[in-house]
Amino acid sequence: MFLLGGRCGQPPSMAPMGNTCAEWESVRPSPRWLLGAGSAFPQRASLRPKTANGSVFTMKDEERRGTPDPEELHPGTGPGHPAPPSPESETRVEGGEFDVLVIGGGIQGVGVLQAAAARGHRAGLLERREAAIGTSSRSSKLIHGGLRYLETMQIRLVFESLRERRILATIAPHLVRLVPFHIPVYKGMSRGRWTIRAGLSLYAMLGLLKEHARFKSLPRSTWAELDGLETKDLRAVFRYFDGQTDDAALCRAVLSSAIELGALADAGAEVIRAERLDGDPDGMRWRVTYRRNGQELEARTRVVINASGPWANLVNALATPAPRIREIDLVGGSHIEIEGQLDRGIYYTEAPSDKRAVFSIPWKGRIMVGTTEAPYEGDPAKVEPTPAEIDYLESIHRHYFPNSNGRLLGAWAGLRVLPRAKGAAFDRPRDVMLVSDDENRPSWLTIYGGKLTGYRHTGGEVLDAVRASLAEVQRLADTATLRLPDLGEGHPGN
Repeated sequence: MFLLGGRCGQPPSMAPMGNTCAEWESVRPSPRWLLGAGSAFPQRASLRPKTANGSVFTMKDEERRGTPDPEELHPGTGPGHPAPPSPESETRVEGGEFDVLVIGGGIQGVGVLQAAAARGHRAGLLERREAAIGTSSRSSKLIHGGLRYLETMQIRLVFESLRERRILATIAPHLVRLVPFHIPVYKGMSRGRWTIRAGLSLYAMLGLLKEHARFKSLPRSTWAELDGLETKDLRAVFRYFDGQTDDAALCRAVLSSAIELGALADAGAEVIRAERLDGDPDGMRWRVTYRRNGQELEARTRVVINASGPWANLVNALATPAPRIREIDLVGGSHIEIEGQLDRGIYYTEAPSDKRAVFSIPWKGRIMVGTTEAPYEGDPAKVEPTPAEIDYLESIHRHYFPNSNGRLLGAWAGLRVLPRAKGAAFDRPRDVMLVSDDENRPSWLTIYGGKLTGYRHTGGEVLDAVRASLAEVQRLADTATLRLPDLGEGHPGN
């Protein structure tokens, strides 16, 4: 047993809740951790709540506060709600010769582009639509260690993510801030207060016991201040701190940083084929052809980085000869947005029906609730929440916040890329997977998976993996200390 803390253990920017300050708590970790999924995550169909006789329950029309417009709230979902324009370089990729050419303008792609440019390499990027148009704008908008991954013993992933959180809070304070997270513990929950304390203690240790890594148990006298949280059968409330961001704004800021370092980037550039070059006198190993504004254009490069997320193997199929691939599963994650406000921070709750973790998050004057985790097959561009997922998320939020009566405003979904395997998605590792055509001297490398929080670390790993294929050049900057530009998009949340 050890004690975490000084007075309240609050980050300097956060004011204590109420007038009292309970002691910071910790305990020896136990074998089972936190609010995960139990033994398995549900398939997409099983997300529907069930009645006593086993039939599928659907929320009644009068219970649903509204039907989401598929084009509402989420940028890039239609002509009536366009995505913000991507930062682009004044010089086009067309006709260029590069050390590193990245395909895909999500957070992993722009992270690699920034890493390559910071190391002094000639770097370019092709994005078929706009930066962050896919999953990189459809996450839970959290910069965090991944508390729930402790339950599957992904210790290294959590440690690295907490380190990256510290770095991002320093280099992008205008985009990443620490906010309070609350874990309510109720009578009959699958994980009791001692289990939660154990997981939070390990989380604090992996955060090097720094002030921002500490947690506390809130005194009962403050529970009434928690945004209308249900207090019947409530046994404890734990509060800790993690990071929140605007994921799409972060992606655009990283892309802008890469351009400032000399990288070239084209939006609206769809790759249509890639051909291996043998014996090129300039050392170029791939010719990449892409379509932009109806024209077929070309660029040559020593190394191609395929960072196209759920489209990764579709892009690999455009290359001749075909690069090595990894068999993957796509897993959809849905969120809803409802009217209302959470003033005290983020709430980390357990779904009563299947014991999954679900967040209720303040987001730009609304409440965002998510996420689900269900297998997806089909066109990645067409993923969207099912009615069952919307009902599932809305019913969980209103279970814990019974006075939350705001309308359902919108719903949207993104895709996770996980290694193909049997069993629940929750049990699979979330580490990024790098697959190259040649372990000794790679010329084509595909990124599978990856997390928003770890984009900078992943960029460095990718550059290390292809180092043998690149010339030694003078480093221009260190991405661990290089401040991201402020594009005027401001802090997330309320």
